[in-house]
Amino acid sequence: MVPVDQGGGVMRADLLVDPVDGVEEVLAVVDGFDRALAAGLLRPQPAQAAGLVGLAEAVAASPLGAKVAEAAEKAAAGAAGEEHFVSLAGARIALFGSVHDALMARIGQATGRAQEDLSGSVPGAGQAENLLLAARSWLADVARAGWQGIDHDLVSGAEPVISALLPEPRLRRLAALLDGFAAELAASCPGSALERIPVRRWGDLWSRALLLTLPRAMEAPASTVTGRLLPLGVDLHEHATAAQAQVHAVFEPADGGAPRLVRASVSAPKPDTIIGAGIWQLLRPHLSLLAAVSEGRSMELTDMPITAEGDLLWVDECARNGEPADPFVTARVVLPTASTPPTAPLDRHPARIAVPVFLEGYTAEQGDALTFSLAGQPVAVDTDRVPAAGPLTPEAVAASNACIGLLRWDAGTFRVQPLAVETTARKKTVALHAGAWAGGAVDKAGVKAEKAATDAATVLRERAGRLLRK
Repeated sequence: MVPVDQGGGVMRADLLVDPVDGVEEVLAVVDGFDRALAAGLLRPQPAQAAGLVGLAEAVAASPLGAKVAEAAEKAAAGAAGEEHFVSLAGARIALFGSVHDALMARIGQATGRAQEDLSGSVPGAGQAENLLLAARSWLADVARAGWQGIDHDLVSGAEPVISALLPEPRLRRLAALLDGFAAELAASCPGSALERIPVRRWGDLWSRALLLTLPRAMEAPASTVTGRLLPLGVDLHEHATAAQAQVHAVFEPADGGAPRLVRASVSAPKPDTIIGAGIWQLLRPHLSLLAAVSEGRSMELTDMPITAEGDLLWVDECARNGEPADPFVTARVVLPTASTPPTAPLDRHPARIAVPVFLEGYTAEQGDALTFSLAGQPVAVDTDRVPAAGPLTPEAVAASNACIGLLRWDAGTFRVQPLAVETTARKKTVALHAGAWAGGAVDKAGVKAEKAATDAATVLRERAGRLLRK
């Protein structure tokens, strides 16, 4: 909720509660295909054939219709080739894309924020075709076996492919996806012994990886921008073997154009023993923006590369520190006028929705889960996403009176992931940010956590050195 005299208005929280037409029906079709994929497409049974037919019928009126119908027929007969699996994966992603677009349209109605159009063509830089074919072949073998048929011999077939993909900069997106996917499958072998299978997640990873093997799928056209960057907050993602920080910000063009939402991300591999505040030590050297976030500063950008989807391809030489910039002032004054970037075709998935919003004037209500009541409408709050690598806590969120967050859609419900909150302590307004320690901790708790992480990293380096010497 943003005061009208500051260029904003009341967010329509009721629109976030009302169901979006067609979403459940589309997801039911995807679930039917995922069940077919779980059992394997080498010798499909009648129930699996029904899931394949349902997928084909759902896209029959689209340009994909003829190819997907042929692919479904071949797969139902156990005769699908790699090109047929690509068509099925494309149909699955297209259906999720339709759900994504419907949800984003609803968010646009609720926030009153415009969305940019995606334009421009993908450059035609070549890729290592043989490596893409090798990855596609392995993914086809996985589809034939299904999640219930995976074993260590099948999963280990990805290792040489991943090793060959990693040295190629343009192919690392696919390499990282395959690496994580294969690791999850390996940890779940044999599939025949699994009591519970994450069918939608593995279906997402499989279909996305398969389409990334298509020529030019990983190319992102980029331009450059010059102007002022006003950070809003940091979203930290942590995996056992990798971590990523994504800074959400508002960009004000130097030419006086309309502000727009942008992102800047940094990723790094990590050992599973580095957790909490120690993650920042891995990410900090690769993105100077993290220091600006901690210090509450803007950054001046000059000819910074940016994709059509609003992702800054960060180059330190193109950025310098700017004036102090309070994220809550940015959220109150500039965020309501910022346009939302378009979404690339392969990223159109409801799980990837993360739209910055600002809420205030709500009442926090703690039941089975925390909710913010806005004009009598409850908005779910996802405190499970609050990282341990910062001073923001679920308790602080529950005691807050203003929140900068990311609007997400999870398990059929819109939820707000807090990035920062304002609360009252000793009759003073205090701001707590999830990314406050990104550039270096200054409070006692943060300094203590950083020291523990430094000690752990030192021990790991010493052990690695001894192994290398041996």
